[in-house]
Amino acid sequence: MNNFDTFVKTIKSGGTVLYLSDTIWGLGCDPSNESAVEKIIQLKNRPTEKSFIVLTDHFRFLEKIVPEFPEVCYDLVDLSTDPLTIIYPNAKGLAKQVTAEDGSVGIRVTKDPYCISYLRALNGPLLSTSANLSGEPFPKSFKDIHPSIIDGVDYILECTQERKNPRPSKVIKIGLDSRIEIIRG
Repeated sequence: MNNFDTFVKTIKSGGTVLYLSDTIWGLGCDPSNESAVEKIIQLKNRPTEKSFIVLTDHFRFLEKIVPEFPEVCYDLVDLSTDPLTIIYPNAKGLAKQVTAEDGSVGIRVTKDPYCISYLRALNGPLLSTSANLSGEPFPKSFKDIHPSIIDGVDYILECTQERKNPRPSKVIKIGLDSRIEIIRG
């Protein structure tokens, strides 16, 4: 069994994982599994009103989660040179803790080959949040991850690489009217 097989098995069985995303080290689980999402909330000591990001490798998963969004989103993702999370309105099929109070959700369609490989093995989206305790800075490398996070996950997807300049993605919010608001630049 390879790393991706165990990664997929862990997520499909309701577990939590620690992995290198296309930006920084992240915590993840099945974004539709409420108990798995709750495990991550508890692990991070995260406020429950804070929403999450969903990571995917293809627009077909985004289209299942967000049935209606402006066409310009395809271009925004395709033309972005840096990882870009877009907050979309009216998400569906996700655990209630994943979305914001207004029903919106942040989704990032990754272009990173390593992320694409494990997302394709999963054949679905992945909840994504930074691998830090709530209120603490995000870890710049694996060695910076708090021991309680490492000990608290069900599986660690080993990765021999680190990001050269790790930082969270840019975040924008888009309405059905195509109005864009920059949340994190």
